[in-house]
Amino acid sequence: MPILIPADYPSYEELQERNIFVMDSNRASVQDIRPLKIGVINLMPTLEATETQLMKMLANTPLQVDLQLIMMDTDFRKPEDLKHLNQFYRTFDEIKDEKFDGMIITGAPLETLKFEEVDYWHDLALLMSNTKKNVFSTIYICWAAQAGLYHHYGIDKQVRDSKLFGVFKHNLLNKAYCSELTRGFDDTFVVPHSRHTQVNADAVRDIDELEILAESDMAGPHMIAHKNKRWIFLQGHWEYDRGTLMREYNRDLAAGKPIDMPYNYFVDDDPEKGVEMTWNGHANLFYANWLNFVYQGTTYDLEDIPSIPW
Repeated sequence: MPILIPADYPSYEELQERNIFVMDSNRASVQDIRPLKIGVINLMPTLEATETQLMKMLANTPLQVDLQLIMMDTDFRKPEDLKHLNQFYRTFDEIKDEKFDGMIITGAPLETLKFEEVDYWHDLALLMSNTKKNVFSTIYICWAAQAGLYHHYGIDKQVRDSKLFGVFKHNLLNKAYCSELTRGFDDTFVVPHSRHTQVNADAVRDIDELEILAESDMAGPHMIAHKNKRWIFLQGHWEYDRGTLMREYNRDLAAGKPIDMPYNYFVDDDPEKGVEMTWNGHANLFYANWLNFVYQGTTYDLEDIPSIPW
């Protein structure tokens, strides 16, 4: 939330240049406040777990969030999930023409498929195109980040030789120190990853309107953003809770799949000693920064959200 200080305060402009939220009393007195309308396109098979993880991230600020859970029109869901979906979710057809302050598109376990082979790709591509005019800021997570970069910029995913699995150190790049999204970040921080594919950093850097804000020597670029922050692509999973990677590890072990122990995850690399959770602070800080960015930049009337320039 912004700090209210006089407009003639000696360091007012300096604080603004450093992306510290300040607001003078004249602006504050006429500011209209309403809940932020945030849509979550949940493509994960773990419906309720993913919902809870994202809700925890979005609930960590004083801002009110009107959360809209959204599903793509497809028959890939398990029969036992249908009651939950029908009760709490809206369909793509119901929301495709609505405006949102923010939107989050989750990952999906679809890495072996070409994007066009995904049964809901046509609708998802339409939704991603519609974010240009219908959403103030959109976060794409993991597979969705790769799908978004492919759809908007033609950057295709690359299959890795082995699964990237664990918690990896990332560096905040120089240009990111002044980003609204990384306010308060340390120079280095960690992020969980779990994927068989990646995007090429050089291909991202070739797109003038994109910036890599955080990168890892082992995991590659994690946070990629449009220069106006209206699109944000996260290859990692900041939303993961303490036990998510452990559940994935145990699941693959039980299925007899080749799987290495998640990197930098268990205390002393010993599953018997439990998990050392090291990413939660920056995860919450990122989502708080994003909500504040949306809150400061969105319009009071959702119908007035400006389109992203083509």
